[in-house]
Amino acid sequence: MNKLKGALIIFLSISIRVTAQETKRIGLDEAINLSLQNSKQLKINQAKIEEASAASKEALEKKLPDAKINGSYLRLNSANVDLKTKSNNNGGSGTGESPKVTQALFGALNISLPIYNGGRIRYGIESAKFLEKATLLDAENDKDEVIQNTLEAFANLFKATTAVRLVKENLAEAQLRSKDLGNMEKNGLLARNDLLKAQLQESNTELSLLDAENNRQLATINMNLMLGLPTNTELVLDTTGIQKKDDSRILEDFINAALNNRKDKAAIDLRKKAAESGVRSVKSELYPGLALTGGYIAADIPNVFSVTNAMDIGLGVSYNISSLWKNKSKVQQAQSRVKQLGFTESLMDDNIRMQVNKNYLNLLSNRKKIEVYAKAMEQAQENYRIVKNKFNNSLATTTDLLDADLAQLQAKLSYTLARADAFVAYHKLLQTAGILSTELKK
Repeated sequence: MNKLKGALIIFLSISIRVTAQETKRIGLDEAINLSLQNSKQLKINQAKIEEASAASKEALEKKLPDAKINGSYLRLNSANVDLKTKSNNNGGSGTGESPKVTQALFGALNISLPIYNGGRIRYGIESAKFLEKATLLDAENDKDEVIQNTLEAFANLFKATTAVRLVKENLAEAQLRSKDLGNMEKNGLLARNDLLKAQLQESNTELSLLDAENNRQLATINMNLMLGLPTNTELVLDTTGIQKKDDSRILEDFINAALNNRKDKAAIDLRKKAAESGVRSVKSELYPGLALTGGYIAADIPNVFSVTNAMDIGLGVSYNISSLWKNKSKVQQAQSRVKQLGFTESLMDDNIRMQVNKNYLNLLSNRKKIEVYAKAMEQAQENYRIVKNKFNNSLATTTDLLDADLAQLQAKLSYTLARADAFVAYHKLLQTAGILSTELKK
């Protein structure tokens, strides 16, 4: 029995250690670094970069010579061989006995080095390099997106944590108030329904706390997944150094920055250049190809003949005549892709202007909300103090006191949310302007 109890205690202690939450204090810089290290999207982008780099190398390798080796070994069955040579070609088919051929061996090595093909190789290399650079810019753009998502997750966890703290404080006050009002009701100094109102608000506050804790738990799980941490890690945010930055730039400054620094805009421009190289590459199919050729041939047919050391070198010309009537549609397709990318680039310029305007106005609105909610919080606190004094002197009702307390809590929450939203809005504006990574390094 004692052994069983001992084993149970050990099992329970192990279970407690396994299920215990690890607490980690984390600042914004560390959160961003972890999210960049563990982002699955960035890892996908790295694979795309490697693919684009390999495609660029493949285009370069087309300048290298082509080499092919062909070989054949044949078994023949009762082949009739009649050699037409000067020694036996005397107006007839010859009277000598034909050699018996039962097998044949043939081998050839062909080498071709392209010299001129109308520019297809050169334009292909240009196009591949443009696409490789565009892929790199796509990865940089996604990097800014990962950073912004981390900032938003950090702010959401801050809001959720602050909401839990404020609701807990309010719940403690509500419990104390219910206790005091309960004593007053027992002594006949308070009506029963007034006590019930206070107890009802206390219950509603408990429900609000439950919702706030659930929101904080979800925000924590989301943050842990982004950072590559175990989902049960308890995060303690370090907000040291996070403060409002003075920025005197106006709307036009951010628009100009976006038009000059947005990675997705630059990527489209590169893809347009790649498509233009594609047009030139298709047009080059109208020109002939010239190549330096060389080869080696060896053959052996037993009892008949053998060939060795048969080497050749020369120039080869090829021309696809059908390109004269088939190339036009290919050129039209390539030119259509250039037009599509041109319109896409123009559309993106309009979208960039709209995004910057929207995020700039959103930032101004959130900063104004901070000022308004700060005043509202002071007013709500002062109002609660006055109403509470009146209630203590029987000059205000319980309903007035509860309303004032609820207004005070809402004002505190609104002020906290406005600060976090302004923080997110400012960095969203920087992301839209294409300067988020640059500004964070300062």
